[in-house]
Amino acid sequence: MELYIGNKNYSSWSLRAWLMAAKSGIQFDEILLQLDTESFYQRLKSISPTLKVPTLIDGNITVWDSLSICEYINDTYLSGSAWPQDPKQKAKARSFACEMHSGFHALRNALPMNIRAHRYVELSPTVLQDIARIDSIWSQQMAEFATAQGTWLFGKWSIADMMFAPVVMRFFTYEIEVSQASRAYMEFIVSQPEMQAWIQAAKAETEIVDIDEAGVDR
Repeated sequence: MELYIGNKNYSSWSLRAWLMAAKSGIQFDEILLQLDTESFYQRLKSISPTLKVPTLIDGNITVWDSLSICEYINDTYLSGSAWPQDPKQKAKARSFACEMHSGFHALRNALPMNIRAHRYVELSPTVLQDIARIDSIWSQQMAEFATAQGTWLFGKWSIADMMFAPVVMRFFTYEIEVSQASRAYMEFIVSQPEMQAWIQAAKAETEIVDIDEAGVDR
């Protein structure tokens, strides 16, 4: 299995697929491509129809979307266990994951993932609306599943957590104010060994992608 990803400092979509593969415990080769370079597109030209990362190659199967990669790993290697088993909770988890996958455009545009940075960005009303919605999701789930050690959104890790992981990193970078319950979720996510490995690798990178360098240093 090969997983093609972009710079760990910037590539939020790559983080979702990589974290899913890492949490699953499956063996895969990580192939990191430098974003916004000619070699990036040349390497993906014969691999991904979208010329984007993440892209997963597993034998003769190619999957080129982060949520689809999560679903593929779940179906093929985890017997569906990366979703809650209760139908009601599963429906909610999938709704959260899809909402993150297709929504929150104002937040994405204003607050690009930039793990190395510590920045200030003036937040527009639409960005604040996105933040409030995410805060509501996290705090709601923490109220239902919270433990003294912290917890995943549904008590056990799921694809929903994979989809929100890059937002956690955004909120730390731009010092976004959230509820105490949401802050506990954020701290729990970054404490995971897989996330720590990604964060340390991101901080070690030196490449600059100008389009993702939003805000001013604090």
